[in-house]
Amino acid sequence: MDGSSGGLSNRGIGPGMEGGPRRGGIKLRELRNIRTFSSFKIPIYRLYFGGMIGQMAGMNIQMITHSMLIYRLTNSATILGAISLASAIPMLLLSLFGGVIADQVQKKYVLLLGQTASALISLIIALSLTFGYLSPEKAGSWWILMVSSMLQGAVMGLMMPSRQAIISEIVGEEHLMNAISLNTMGMNSLQIFAPALAGFLIDAAGFGAAYYTMTGLYLVSMIFFIFMPLTRKIKNRGGKAIENIKGGIRYLRNEKTILMILLLSLFMVFLSMPYGMLMPIFADDILKVGASGMGILMSVSGIGAIIGSITLASMPNRERGIMLLGSGLLIGLALTGFSFSKSWPLSLILIVFVGLGQTGRMTLSNTLVQYYVDTEYVGRVMSIFMMQFGLTSFGTFAAGVLADAVGAEWSLGSFSIALIVFSVIALVFFKRLRALD
Repeated sequence: MDGSSGGLSNRGIGPGMEGGPRRGGIKLRELRNIRTFSSFKIPIYRLYFGGMIGQMAGMNIQMITHSMLIYRLTNSATILGAISLASAIPMLLLSLFGGVIADQVQKKYVLLLGQTASALISLIIALSLTFGYLSPEKAGSWWILMVSSMLQGAVMGLMMPSRQAIISEIVGEEHLMNAISLNTMGMNSLQIFAPALAGFLIDAAGFGAAYYTMTGLYLVSMIFFIFMPLTRKIKNRGGKAIENIKGGIRYLRNEKTILMILLLSLFMVFLSMPYGMLMPIFADDILKVGASGMGILMSVSGIGAIIGSITLASMPNRERGIMLLGSGLLIGLALTGFSFSKSWPLSLILIVFVGLGQTGRMTLSNTLVQYYVDTEYVGRVMSIFMMQFGLTSFGTFAAGVLADAVGAEWSLGSFSIALIVFSVIALVFFKRLRALD
């Protein structure tokens, strides 16, 4: 599982790529030494980043298109939540196996297979829309979206541990936070225009055009991953998958710091993520801005996220625990204001801070987990980290049911107020988390 690196050590690639003569005066030297983009000096990371951009562009468009389509077909917040749950269950069931795969198989191959499957799923939905199998005229045809969500959840469960764990193999410890921050920055850059593009595509050309666009983006991602070299030599130690999973859980049970980070991240995601699934209700029924307005909201959120990503990429590896807890508090405050806002300009301002906080939460929790985990277990631990997104879909489903009962404002507002309370308690009483660097 660990193996030697064969020239691509997971602890030493980055620094080896940074040498070379310095010419051209002080300004050029300063430009080369800017920490913010240091991981881009590593050629393999650039290929990985390109593939990740293609995948995340498709996922950003899917986030808007999938939820808006299901809401237009059913007009039900409960079914919106059920779609999220349909994706979560296979993700939960398969994530641990995805972690074993990440520790025993070349991660490049896992990424390629995952992108192929995602492209096929989006193409099937696009064809279903084109030929009328999925339409408001066919009652109950939304089952196609339910099945596609289950399939996409299975793909994510098997692929995401490899996508996360490969970063440390490419850049090493020194550049880990920088590389993850740049990943988040890339994702958030897409969030500025991809959701808006999705909204305009839906309004101008229909849902089918958005799904065809997704398919093309997943294929672009595959091209970048094809050209990536293998990152490690794998020594398969054998053993059953269940035994490998148990070994990872035993390791985690003895690593209290990593366990605390995982639990903290789980609570933050559980209480903050339902806003994405409920966004069609806010766009159509509360703010009355439609699909285009929903895309703009998500895009504006990306502005705050970009600011957070650039800031984190430029910062030294210090006080990351306090910053993680502060991110949770910021998300809670911003989402509470957004939940009860009836003003379009105010909602746009508040969603910027939601994006800023979400970037801090994503980047810092991911970095801290990979920073403290032993190399041998990184795939399996990251699979448990990724399971949080499956588990929190139960919260999204609960938020959808609650929205049908008491309204989307109080549904989302109750979750965000709980996040504020949790973050304050953690800041005051969880000394070990505050002390993390």
